[in-house]
Amino acid sequence: MTDTAVPLVSRTEMPATATKAREPADHSATLGRLAGRTASAIGLPLASFAVGIAAWYAVTYLVLAPERRFLLPAPHRVLTESLLDPAHVGPMLEALAVTARVAAIGFAVAAVAGVAIGTLMSRARWVERAIYPYAVALQVIPILALVPLIGLWFGYGTFARTLVCVIIALFPIITNTLFGLQSVERSQHELFTLARASKWDRLVKLELPAALPSILTGLRISGGLVVVGAIIGDMFFAKGQPGIGTLLDVYRSRLQSEDLFAAIILAALLGVTVFVVFSAVSRALVGKWHTSGEHR
Repeated sequence: MTDTAVPLVSRTEMPATATKAREPADHSATLGRLAGRTASAIGLPLASFAVGIAAWYAVTYLVLAPERRFLLPAPHRVLTESLLDPAHVGPMLEALAVTARVAAIGFAVAAVAGVAIGTLMSRARWVERAIYPYAVALQVIPILALVPLIGLWFGYGTFARTLVCVIIALFPIITNTLFGLQSVERSQHELFTLARASKWDRLVKLELPAALPSILTGLRISGGLVVVGAIIGDMFFAKGQPGIGTLLDVYRSRLQSEDLFAAIILAALLGVTVFVVFSAVSRALVGKWHTSGEHR
């Protein structure tokens, strides 16, 4: 008998062949996961929106008596008689721009002051003990209780509206900045100590970058709060250009339900826009290297 030669397969060829065979399956699995995430991200909010609209119609036409339906106009009436009517939506957009400008100014002031105060509190324990109780007290006092005092002391114009925004947005920025700066790992501090880094270098190159996710969280929370503060300021401080809160109060007093709901929708869109913008900024700045940016 003669031996039959059996071709030998190189060990390096087998993994390559197996890898090529797995590539289509891996690609299909990746596409499937991507499609599932996209469907979840888009489909679930759309489903919730549809349920909300259906519930709105049900309350208007099935719960309310015909003579009381003006209190909750149907969605299509809000759309056609207000949001799509230039004569109605034009003043709302102008007022919304005023509110957005006041909120932006108040947010900028609160962001600078909050990060600065939080940094000072992290550098000196006595500063934290001196300021933190008053920051907590300012947070727990309802803003509506402070509004009359703000009006008496600072008038009823744009400055008072801006001050309301600053007060309502300051605490989350202070606390998140302080938490982030105090949460830097000891081992990283020891490395900077070995390198004989100055306090300024330690703050700028270690503490603030490490605290950035926490600071951004505080900014994102305060971004939504300043919109609330600006609308409250519009309602109570009517001097100057009217904001969206001013129109909300006018529509309420005149029982202009379609315009009232349209203004509420526009105000909600402003708040959602602020939240989405800050979420995108957070992912862009820290999402690639910090765990807080994952699974969002």
